[in-house]
Parts: sequence; C-alpha cells; structure tokens
Amino acid sequence: MTDFTEKNVLVMGGSRGIGAAVVRRFASDGATVAFTYSSSDEIAEALAAETGSAALKADSAERAEVVEVVAQQGQLDVIIVNAGVLVMGDPLETDADAIDHMINVNVRAPYHALVETARRMNDNGRMIVIGSVNADSIPFPGGAAYGMTKSALQGMVKGFARDFGDRGITVNVIQPGPVDTDMNPADGPMKDMMHSFMAIKRHARADEIAGMAAYLASEEAAVVTGAFHTIDGGFGA
Repeated sequence: MTDFTEKNVLVMGGSRGIGAAVVRRFASDGATVAFTYSSSDEIAEALAAETGSAALKADSAERAEVVEVVAQQGQLDVIIVNAGVLVMGDPLETDADAIDHMINVNVRAPYHALVETARRMNDNGRMIVIGSVNADSIPFPGGAAYGMTKSALQGMVKGFARDFGDRGITVNVIQPGPVDTDMNPADGPMKDMMHSFMAIKRHARADEIAGMAAYLASEEAAVVTGAFHTIDGGFGA
C-alpha cells in the first residue's frame, strides 16, 4: 500500500465509478481527500461519510466553477482529474451542443483545473488525468469526437510536464480501456464487441485504475512525467 499521510488530494469527478475508487484508495492510504461531483447529492454524501472526505458540488462544464473549486483547496499535493462524459454516434447526426459540452468537460476542464492547481501546488506535486485508450485506438465507428478529446489530453500532459517540471511536479495521463462502471458495465450490451479486441477479455475493475493513480502519485514515480499509462487488457494492442 502507498502512504499519503499529510497529503492533500483533490479528485475532480469523484462520486462514481473510477473517481469513487480513487477517493477510496487515497483516503485509505491516509490522504486528506476532497472530491467534486455534479449531481446525485445522496451518492456523494454517502461516499464522503464512508471515506471521511469532503464532497464539493461543481459543474466541470463551467470554467468558473472549476477554477473556484480548485482555488478553494489551497496547496494541493495531488490532483486527479477524472470528470468526463462520453458522446458517440454518427458524426453527421450527433447533436453539436452535446459535442461541445463533451469538449468542455473532457478537455477545457482538465486544462483549467491543472493551471489553477499549479498556481499554488506544493513542489513535487502530482497531476494525473484520467483519459482513455481511445486516444490511441478507435476500432469502431462513431468515436471520432470522443477520441479527439482524449488525444488532446496527451498533448496537454506533455506540455505541462515541461512547464512544471522545474518544481518537481509530474503530469501524467492514465488511459483505461473498458472499466466496469455505470457508464460501461461489464455485463452491458457492448461487452462482447469490446472483449473481442482485448487480449485479457474482461473489463477492468475501478480499483485497478485507482491503483495506477496511487503509483503515479507516489514517491516511486518521481521521474515519471509527460507520459501515457495504458491499462486496457490489450484493447489497443
């Protein structure tokens, strides 16, 4: 187990799925954890009570709310940006407003969250963004816009790794494949199609993604930066 005693951690998008697993992992490893959520007050409050963390309501599609909630946390040691939305479908028929909303949440929010974090982050801090293997591989139609948002994170972390490296701050993206969450359940209708691309034919567990986040936030990963960490059962192999 990793030890994050006396570390201040913020998880953007932490009430469900991967985000909730990250909150549980860092809280169990001794960190002081706050997490954001956009809806489902009851679920967020239950997770906060379970883990001793703080639940902060904020809409990741709104830049002002993203900046404000980060600024309120003061000097962070770790930020994990997990908030994201998925829009897929025929690009000739998909609602343009839905695509713009996805870009706001998946690209603009991580950018502004990390910039605001850097203004006051402790030296040797850790910035981690949850992306997707679809940044590297779109093996089916309808994923152009979603893949675009996840590829954008790759350029962002490489650039920020240069910008903040002189302070010992590392910046990385985790790229999961199929993960068993409400958004993509292991027994869902797309299971067989997704598993057909994979070497290990199962969805990952959310706690497996949280484990990678814990490693990247640890002292052992002090020189791991500007990198893409794929955890996908061979989906993109």
